[in-house]
Amino acid sequence: MAGSFIKVKCTDCENEQVVFEKASTEVNCAVCGTTLATPTGGKADIPHDVVETVEAR
Repeated sequence: MAGSFIKVKCTDCENEQVVFEKASTEVNCAVCGTTLATPTGGKADIPHDVVETVEAR
C-alpha cells in the first residue's frame, strides 16, 4: 500500500480519529472541528499526537 492509516488524538478535545497519512484534503476533528491534518503534496502535516498505525486487514 502506498500509505497507511493512523489514529490521531486531537489535542483540544482528546477525540481519537483515524486519518490517511497522505491526506490530499484538510482533515478536521469530528467533535470540535480542529484541523488534524493538512496536505503537503506527500505525507500530510499532522501537528497532533499520533496514537498508533492502524494495521491493514
